[in-house]
Amino acid sequence: MFQRKINENPENRPHHVQTEAVKTPKRMKLKISELTIESYERVFDLWNRCDGIGLGDSDTKENIALFLKRNPGMSCIAKMGDTLVGAVLAGHDGRRGYIYHLAVSANHRQQGIGRMLVAHCIGRLKTAGISKCHIFMFTDNAAGKKFWDAAGWSCRNDIGMLSRFID
Repeated sequence: MFQRKINENPENRPHHVQTEAVKTPKRMKLKISELTIESYERVFDLWNRCDGIGLGDSDTKENIALFLKRNPGMSCIAKMGDTLVGAVLAGHDGRRGYIYHLAVSANHRQQGIGRMLVAHCIGRLKTAGISKCHIFMFTDNAAGKKFWDAAGWSCRNDIGMLSRFID
């Protein structure tokens, strides 16, 4: 399990999150917008194409619709023109934020898209009064670990995660 390093100096925290169209190195406009259930099929396809994303029973269209309804405006997608190039789920329980399924298509990586998606989510969580966020990542996801480490997140070695199916 990972968490964001919390910097106690407010001067070092981002003051705003850019969610408008921005230029990427390829000179195409990137647009970050809210993930809505209407994008589900394209987002699910992207998640399926990305290594390190674990999909299961909780990722059905119905379950994602419930998640989005419970966490309005927290999750987002990135598009270049009509092409979906990134997506992420984000939400909170009132105390802590959570980021799930960050994915950027393979041919659009290393352009800052993942960082922009995360920044959008963190900005929305901060607006909701959330001061700490967690992510879940497979322990063997080397590319994911490299991304999150470079983005300033750190591994928690003092806690573990336990799971149980609720019948």
